Amino acid sequence: MNDPTLKPAMFARLVYLDQCLTWRGQVNRKDLIERFGISSPQAAIDFREYLERVAEPKPRYDAVRKCYLADSKHCGLPFTHEAGSPDELVRSPAFNDISLLPSPVRQSPPFVMRHLYQAIEQRLKIEIDYVSMSTGLRQNQWIAPANFASDGERLHVRAWSCHHQEWRDYLPVRVSPDSSFSTAPVGQELPRDADWEELVDIRLRPLSNLTDEQKAAVRLEYGFTEDTLSFQVRRSLEFYVERRWGLNRPGARLERY
Repeated sequence: MNDPTLKPAMFARLVYLDQCLTWRGQVNRKDLIERFGISSPQAAIDFREYLERVAEPKPRYDAVRKCYLADSKHCGLPFTHEAGSPDELVRSPAFNDISLLPSPVRQSPPFVMRHLYQAIEQRLKIEIDYVSMSTGLRQNQWIAPANFASDGERLHVRAWSCHHQEWRDYLPVRVSPDSSFSTAPVGQELPRDADWEELVDIRLRPLSNLTDEQKAAVRLEYGFTEDTLSFQVRRSLEFYVERRWGLNRPGARLERY
């Protein structure tokens, strides 16, 4: 809901500040300046306006990191009840068109996202309780989060597993809110995440055994602009592409070539 006492442009900037603090747990003037192309004095005015309006407990300024940090019980603006989607705010600025397939629909609690984002931002490992789908158990473990990505339905965090000693994908939505979220320095140089760094070419076309009319319908259904659809993803996301597009499954309408 909009606040009638605010001009639309300032309202949009205050909502953005609130979203940054909700999902990242931090924000500074540079974020506002780069997002909206405003001056530093205007950004300072926006921050003052936000701090006057935001609900308690208010964000605190960290002079060392030169940014405002959200309290663990951050409530946000009283007139904003929709925190939006975290995908745009937490993904890596590099390769945005590759890391994000499209917007997720299932989200974890904002305070969980803040803990994970802060661990990435400060290069820390973090203690979480995580529900494993392979064992069905809630396991306590330390991970070193490095990046966020989306498979088009869910947000993932790419992290080094200190227990398994390998890079893995974790779903923030499966991180227990009762986790300790204790943090500590990683304490070592982590191995290269080759599956994250390596890009894979994906080329899709309608199934070869379809009629020409069916192939045309499939191209319309999946938004083809040419006869085939080509894009790149990180190798760590390749599995999710095949699962989401229903490749190599009964009833599949697309195939890789």
